Amino acid sequence: MIARYALPEMAELWSDQARYTTWAEVEVLASEAQALLGRVPEAALEDIRRARVPAAARVAELERDRDHEILSFLAAFCEDLPDDSARWVHLGMTSYDLVDTALGHTLARACDLLIGAARRLRGVLVDKAVEHWDTACIGRTHGMHAEPTTFGHKIAGFAFAVDRSIRRLVDAREQVAVGTISGSVGTYALIDPFVEEHVCAALGLGVEPAPSQVVARDRHAQLVQAIATLGACVEQIAVEVRLLSRSEVREVEEPRTAAYQGSSAMPHKRNPTTSERLSGLARLLRGYAGTMLENVALWHERDLSHSSVERVVLPDAFTIAHYQVTAAADLVRDLQVFPDRMRSAIDQTNGLAYSSAVLADLLESGSEREKTYRMIQDAANGEDFFTLLRTEGIDADPVGPERYLVHHDVIYKRLENLRELEH
Repeated sequence: MIARYALPEMAELWSDQARYTTWAEVEVLASEAQALLGRVPEAALEDIRRARVPAAARVAELERDRDHEILSFLAAFCEDLPDDSARWVHLGMTSYDLVDTALGHTLARACDLLIGAARRLRGVLVDKAVEHWDTACIGRTHGMHAEPTTFGHKIAGFAFAVDRSIRRLVDAREQVAVGTISGSVGTYALIDPFVEEHVCAALGLGVEPAPSQVVARDRHAQLVQAIATLGACVEQIAVEVRLLSRSEVREVEEPRTAAYQGSSAMPHKRNPTTSERLSGLARLLRGYAGTMLENVALWHERDLSHSSVERVVLPDAFTIAHYQVTAAADLVRDLQVFPDRMRSAIDQTNGLAYSSAVLADLLESGSEREKTYRMIQDAANGEDFFTLLRTEGIDADPVGPERYLVHHDVIYKRLENLRELEH
C-alpha cells in the first residue's frame, strides 16, 4: 500500500522485516518443541535461540541466487550458526508450515489493530448520536423530503452498523488465527504433532484440523469479506456526509484545518474531500473481497496461485481499512453540525413533512382512506399545506417534529446498551 493511506503501526506489521521476525519466532518455537521431544540437542537449541533475525536486505540478496524466499530466509537465519546447530533448523518442516503459521499470527495482530480502530469509531458515533439525539432534521427517502427524524437517530444507525462489523471481524479473527506444522501434504509424516501444538499454543493460535500443506483459504476469504463490509459501513457514513454537505443543503460540514484549500481555481469551495476519499477506499476493499474468494480453490494439497494475491491483498486490505476507519472516526468526532439548517429544511416543506400524521389522524377519525389520501395529495402543491387542507374542508391542526418522536426513547435505550460496550 502506498504510504499516503498507511498508518505506521499497521504498515510496520506488514513490512518484510516484521515478516522475517515472525518467521524466526516460529523456527525457534519449533526447535524448542523438537528439543522437548529429544530430537534437537540442547546446545543447538541455545544457538538457535541466539540467532539474529535476518535483515530484509540480506534475504533479498540471497534470493537473487535461490529464487525462493523461504530458503533464502533460512540461509540468512543460519549464517551465524555453527554447522552442528544450523542443521537442526526447520527440522521436518515444509515451507508453508513456516509461512502459514506466521501468517496466522500476523493476521491475528492485524485484526486486533483494526478491531481497536473500529471500536473507537463506534464510540465516536455513539457520542455524536447522543449529542444530537434531539436535533430534528428532515428524513429523506429516494433522496426526497420524507418526515422528521433526528440527526442523532441517523448517526445511531451507523453506530449499530459498525458494531455488527466489529462482531464479524471478531469471528473472522478466530477463523484465521490458526497455524499448521504438519509437513508437505499435512500428514505429519516427518514431524510430531506436538511441534504444531507447542508452536501454535505459544503464538495464541488454533490448529488447522485437517491440514493439506496450507491453512484453508476460506478462512482468509471470510476475513477480507468482513473487512470489506466494514469498509462499506464507513462508506455509508461518508456518503451521508457528502449528501448533507452539498451547498443547497449544508446541514453538516467536514472539519477543516487552517491550511485547507478546496480548489485551485475557486477559493470559495469547501469540498467534502475526506468523505470522498473514504468512499473510494471502500471500492478497493470490495474488489479485494472478490479476489480472495478466488484463492479458496487450490489444486490438490496446495498450489502457489494464492501466494502472489495475498502478498498484495492482505497488507493492502488491512492498511486501507485501518486508515479508513481511523479517518472516519476523526471525521465524525469533529464534524460540524448545523441544527438551524436542519430545522430550516423541515420548515421549507411548508408542512408537507407532516402529511403522514394528518393522514393517520383522519383515518382514525373515520375518514375513507383512498378519498382522504387523494385530498391530501392534491393539497401538497408547495404552498402552505395546512392552509390548503382547510380550503379542502379538512380540519387538521398543525403539528411539529415532536409528533414523530413520541417513541424515540425506545431507540435511545438501545443506543445506551451499545454505549455500555465502550466501558
